[in-house]
Amino acid sequence: MSSTAVAWPNGKRIAVAITVMFETWPDDKWPPFSVQTTALKPGTRDNSAATWGQYGGRVGVWRIIRLLDRHGIPATFCANARCAEIYGDAVLQIVKSGHDIAGHGYTQDELLAYQTPEQERATIIRCLDTIAARTGQRPEGWCSPVLAWTTHTDDFLAEQKLLYRADANYTDMPRRIDTKFGPFAHIPHSDFTDQRVLRTAPQIYFDVYKDAFDYLYRDEPMALLELVLHCHWGGRPLMTAVADRLFTYFRQFPDVWFARHRELARWALDADPEQSTYQRRFFT
Repeated sequence: MSSTAVAWPNGKRIAVAITVMFETWPDDKWPPFSVQTTALKPGTRDNSAATWGQYGGRVGVWRIIRLLDRHGIPATFCANARCAEIYGDAVLQIVKSGHDIAGHGYTQDELLAYQTPEQERATIIRCLDTIAARTGQRPEGWCSPVLAWTTHTDDFLAEQKLLYRADANYTDMPRRIDTKFGPFAHIPHSDFTDQRVLRTAPQIYFDVYKDAFDYLYRDEPMALLELVLHCHWGGRPLMTAVADRLFTYFRQFPDVWFARHRELARWALDADPEQSTYQRRFFT
C-alpha cells in the first residue's frame, strides 16, 4: 500500500472544512425538533420550537462568527435566502469576516425534492440573487436543505456558474464531475452534526471529531474532515464551548489546511477525479 502524489496545497497533511448552517423557517412554521422532547398536539402552534429556530439569527450566528474570528479560521456558511432578508447585518458580517456564503434554499422547509424542475431552477436563481443583493457577493456553491437534491440540481447550479454542491454523501473527498454546463465539484457533508448531541452531552461532539481528526491525521494523510455547526444549535454556549476546544486542538498542528468550500471545489476542478479515490491513494 502507498499514497499517490495527489496532495493538498502547500503539502498540508489534512484539510479541515468548517460548515455553518444558517437556517430559518416561515413565520407560520417552525423546526420539527428542539431540545424539548414533548411534542404538542397536531395543529397547535409550537412557540418554543419557533423561537428555538429564531435563536440562530438573533444570537447563534454572531457567536459562531466571533469564535471563528478569534481563532482565525475561515468557514463556509450555508444560508437560507430568507436569512439574508431578515438578518441582513449577520450575512454582511459573514462576508466582512472573510467567510464564504453558499446557497441553502429559501427556507428550511422548502425542499428541492418536492418541486418540479421549473420550480427548482427558479428557486435556485431566487436564492442566489437574494443573497447577492444583501451581501454584494453571489454564492459560488450550494447545499440543499436536508440534503434533498434532485437529478437536475447539478445542472441548474452549473448553469448559474456555481462551482460546487456541498451535500455529496458518496465520497470523502472533493470530486470533479461533468454537467451539461461544464465541470462542477461535489464536496462531502458531515455524517455527524451538532444536532445529534445537544439533547445529551455536547462532550460527545468533541470526542467524535477529535478521534476522527487523530485517525485521519495519523493513518490517512491528505484526508478531509468536515465539521458542521448549525447557528440555532452550535451557536448556543453549550455547543460553542465544545467547538472552541476543537478549534484550539486543531490549530496545534501546523500542517492543517482550514479550507473554504470554494477552495476545495477549485482544487477538485483542477484534479484528476480518479486520482483522489481511496483506492488510488492507498492501494497500488
